[in-house]
This record gives sequence, C-alpha cells and structure tokens, in this order.
Amino acid sequence: MSTPPGLPPQPEESRLIAPAWHTAMVAAFTFGIAGISAWRGSFAPVGKASGEARLAGYATVFLWEWLTVAFIVWGVRLRGFRMSELIGGSWSGVGAFFRDWGIAILFLLCSTVILGTIQFALHARPNQAVRDILPQTTTEKIVWIFVAATAGFCEETIFRGYFQQQLGRMTRSASVGLVLQALIFGVCHGYQGWKSVITISVFGGLFGLLAARMKSLRPGMLAHFTEDSATGLLLPWALKRMGGA
Repeated sequence: MSTPPGLPPQPEESRLIAPAWHTAMVAAFTFGIAGISAWRGSFAPVGKASGEARLAGYATVFLWEWLTVAFIVWGVRLRGFRMSELIGGSWSGVGAFFRDWGIAILFLLCSTVILGTIQFALHARPNQAVRDILPQTTTEKIVWIFVAATAGFCEETIFRGYFQQQLGRMTRSASVGLVLQALIFGVCHGYQGWKSVITISVFGGLFGLLAARMKSLRPGMLAHFTEDSATGLLLPWALKRMGGA
C-alpha cells in the first residue's frame, strides 16, 4: 500500500489492518450478539431445549460467524491486507497439515490441564444454556461437526487474526492486543455464566499465545475444531454418566 507524498513510510507492523471505524463496527456487532445471548441465556433464537431450538442455535452461530468474517475480509482489503496475512499462509502439503494438527493436540493437552485447574478452583459446571445446545440426535451431531469447523475457522480469524492484530497495533502493544481479544472472546460466551467467561477468557489467551508463537492461525483452528467437536460429541455422554450433575 502506498504512502502519501511527503510522509515517511509507515512501518508494516504499526499500520492498522483495517480502518478504526470498521473495528468499532465489528466490536459493536460482536458485543450485540453476545449481549442478546447472555440476556436470553441461550444462543437459540427460539425456545431453549428442543431439537428445533438447537438447530436454530447452530444456524445462528453459523450465520453470525461467517457474516463477521466476510465483513472482516472487506475491511482488511480496504487497507491493502490479504486474509492470508491474518491467517499466516496456507499448508504447503499433507505433512504440514499433520504437523499443525500434532501441535494442536499438544496444545489441547497442555491447555486442558490449565483450564481444568481453573474450573476445579471455581467449581465450574456446564450451565443449563450449555446443556440445552449440546447435540442429542444423529442429525444434530452431524450439524454440530460443521458448526465446530465454522467455529474453528471463523472464531480464530475474528479473535486471534483480526482483533489480536488490530488491537495490538492500535495500542502499540502485542501483549495488550492478546489480552483484549481474550477478554472479548470470553465475554462472547457470557450465556455460559461468569465462571465460564473466566475460563474461556484464559483459553482465548492461550490460543492467542499459540497464534503469536507460531505466527499462524492454522494450529489454533485445528485445535479449536477438535475441542469443539469433542465437547459436543462427548459431553452429553459424560453428563449422562454423572447423572446430569
């Protein structure tokens, strides 16, 4: 992107990746959806515990996240950036893909210890909103996998790709950008209760550290997809084994 005549070139690492007004709109939309879901105690636009409500909730997540990513694509292009720069390139081959998935699994193993400790200290348990959205039927489980894939790609793009980099450049501190995106990520899960907001904020921070360390969102996307898939498919079974406790 060219620099206006008479001005010194702006360092690449200090340029905003999108206009400030664009970031304000993304934040307003994100907090708006988060506020509505927290107020309703559910992501489902209709009902709470029925199969119809669960599928509607999945559709809501799918629509919200892809619309946000589409808006981000447009915004970063206004500043001459490409989405590949936010994501950190693409896989060069099958070996690179499985290498990143190996990193993702190792990340999940380490983060599970950290998050498990926090949940134990807070006596955190899945609230009713979480239980209501978990898939029950075969159809819901299949749809859940697609929602998990959407969350893996879109949420890492939104929070670790867009917010982390943009807020880091706005504040001139990569660390501040990392912390702010983690807090936003946690608040967006407010419908799960304040204990989960704390835990998920820490999880968002760990994802941010992974993205910064790897200079890529790819391992985080795979970890996010794997974690969400496992949660949706295994947590209902675990809750039944514990008698719904």
